[in-house]
Amino acid sequence: MGPRDDDDNRADQLNPNNDAYWESRGYDERPDDWEERVEAEGEAQTAED
Repeated sequence: MGPRDDDDNRADQLNPNNDAYWESRGYDERPDDWEERVEAEGEAQTAED
């Protein structure tokens, strides 16, 4: 695995539209309601600021 592969993997893990994002957070795959979960997480972080 080269540096490019490492960069691609990192990008995938930071992209909620990608299964790797959810798998790196303990899910088996991207949930059907992933968009709502991402939106709720963004609202929670905004409230903390």
